[in-house]
Amino acid sequence: MTSETIQNKAVPEIPDAMPPLAALSPSSLSARIADQETLRRGATGKAFAKLLPFLILMYIVAFLDRSNIGSAKQALHTDVGVSDAMFAFGAGVFFVGYALFEIPSNLILYRVGARRWMARIMVTWGLVSAAMMFTQGNLSFIILRMMLGIAEAGFFPGIMLYLTFWFPERERTRVLGVFYFGYPLAMTFGNPLSGALFGLDGILGLAGWQWMFLLEGGLAVAMGIATYFVLPDKPQDVAWLSNAEKTALSGILQKEAAEKERAHGHGIQLGALLHSSKLLQFLALYMVMQVASYGVVFYLPEQVSLILHEKIGFRVGLVSGIPWAFAILSTFVITRLVQKHDAPRLGLLVCLAAAAIGLCISGAESGVVAVIGLCIAAAGVVTVQAVFWNFPLAHFTGVQAAGAIALINALGNLGGFAAPNIRSFASHLWETPVAGLYAVALSGLIGLVIAAFLPRTNHQTHRPAH
Repeated sequence: MTSETIQNKAVPEIPDAMPPLAALSPSSLSARIADQETLRRGATGKAFAKLLPFLILMYIVAFLDRSNIGSAKQALHTDVGVSDAMFAFGAGVFFVGYALFEIPSNLILYRVGARRWMARIMVTWGLVSAAMMFTQGNLSFIILRMMLGIAEAGFFPGIMLYLTFWFPERERTRVLGVFYFGYPLAMTFGNPLSGALFGLDGILGLAGWQWMFLLEGGLAVAMGIATYFVLPDKPQDVAWLSNAEKTALSGILQKEAAEKERAHGHGIQLGALLHSSKLLQFLALYMVMQVASYGVVFYLPEQVSLILHEKIGFRVGLVSGIPWAFAILSTFVITRLVQKHDAPRLGLLVCLAAAAIGLCISGAESGVVAVIGLCIAAAGVVTVQAVFWNFPLAHFTGVQAAGAIALINALGNLGGFAAPNIRSFASHLWETPVAGLYAVALSGLIGLVIAAFLPRTNHQTHRPAH
């Protein structure tokens, strides 16, 4: 059997027995368009129900393994001597490894399919995350964090690219809003889980933080194995869509891709992407967003610990989950308002302002006021990302999208490297942790300026550039 035959079997032609549009009367044409819209809605509804729960679970596990060092910060300092400066550097160096391998990883996913490549990513990062239990000091901590970034590279932009294979633009704000539940859910339940795993301290001679890395890393390995058997690559691969639904869904996705190519050109090579002013704008905005985001993520458990005057454990983990629960509500409400009014730029501006204001308030002396500030900041840094990705996903298509999304995520996530180092530097320079909060909050204000120059709605991104 030839490779061409195999390819044709893997992606079968879907017959369309309907008469051509030109042969239809106006009334028949309207009826057919309505039928296609009904089929499209049915297909995306099924895809939403079948895919989103598993994708959210994947994201929860990913973010848990990326951020659980926030819970381990105090223990790493006490048990193995990781200094505050090296913790900040190691927390951020994850994103250097991530950035280096992001683009090739996403291009490989585009070629070989999401199922196999996502499974590989999750298994390897789970093994490295579990290996964090062997941290012996500053050097091993930094090396393992770097390796974790390399192993996880391509996961998030791969998911973003994967969503473009299944959902038209009009559905993506809602889909992204629901997918981003994984971020605050990981923190809402992850912080208490990590705190509870500290209670295993001393069992089999392992410290509580070692148990945390071992079990949460093992969970990623298990999810990676499940991904290989559960996640379909594209609509043509599933039996739960009818041929008519596949035709309707592929029709709207192909139409959108053609519109993007007419508006922005096609066949753009990866090197030429850097000459796109819109791409550079997306990069700059995403980077400052990540400074604000990881300025919250890496330090929130420690902030709550100081507010409660307790060491990190289950109670601190439980209170640390409150801001992220608030972020779930924010993401649910704001993404639906953004989709209803087609106002992604306004959504970005509101969320960036909330992140900056919340970070400043979280430095208050009153514990209640500080927690309220953390709730506002967490809502801002989570929801802004669910809104942001509407812009690049509406602007790029095909292999160009694979490269652009990876580039935005790779270089933009270097903000995650900058965040802990900016916060640590400012806190030590002015000898108060509040200075670190203000320094990170400044990124939200910079983001406001950048976002003000984005198109008001998603649909404006299809206009040809001048």
